[in-house]
Amino acid sequence: MPRIRDVWINWFEGEENGYNVCPFHEWNAEDRIEVLDQAEIVKVTERLFDYVENRLEDIPEVLLQEVFQKSTLRKKMTRITLDYCFIMFDGTRVLAVDTLGYKTPIRKSCLTPKHERTVKEMMETDTSPAFDLEMEVVPKEYHILSPHPDYMRGLTRKERQLKQLLFMAMDQLYTSGEPAEIRYWFTEWAPYKYEEIQQNMDKDTIWHQLYNEVKVGWSLDHYELCQKMIKGQPFFEKLWNMQHEEEVK
Repeated sequence: MPRIRDVWINWFEGEENGYNVCPFHEWNAEDRIEVLDQAEIVKVTERLFDYVENRLEDIPEVLLQEVFQKSTLRKKMTRITLDYCFIMFDGTRVLAVDTLGYKTPIRKSCLTPKHERTVKEMMETDTSPAFDLEMEVVPKEYHILSPHPDYMRGLTRKERQLKQLLFMAMDQLYTSGEPAEIRYWFTEWAPYKYEEIQQNMDKDTIWHQLYNEVKVGWSLDHYELCQKMIKGQPFFEKLWNMQHEEEVK
């Protein structure tokens, strides 16, 4: 298998959705950039690439055996051998993966444009068969705390993070909010629908109407609704402040 040296890596840990593994242009000064002294490159099918990028489930054993202890991380003047770390390529896309010694893709990283081009050039002449899944996979189920990629498409890193915070607040509202409280927030979102919102709809109906309106896109209205909903909730406010502190830095 081909290997590449001196690769910049920005690990995103525990992410089950590929849209949260930020591309190079979204890396920021607070990210911890590491360098892979060398990394094994493996060719995979599109199906396996999607599976690893968008899930936290076991990687095929045959792939893990192929890459076992073939990649190393540089720490100052020392090399650290990584059990199951590799860069996968499906003919178009490139992604670095590390399992932290387990069998699931715990850490994932995009590459810099320079290193991505290098991988593609190296793989142009590679004739080895592509690794594939060894089983049929049940289609992934998305939910409010793991939103469908369509709801994140076209958003910046900060917008995705704030939208996920809004969805967390929405989920809490559904779990613990009273119908009157949900009507209040729907009115905040769409005051022109006041009369319709005040009709005697049950909790599920009114919440789902609000969710269906906020789940697509991102706008100033989304931003302001999120800011208002998390006010007075220490955990959510901490997450909100972290996003804005990163932007300032």
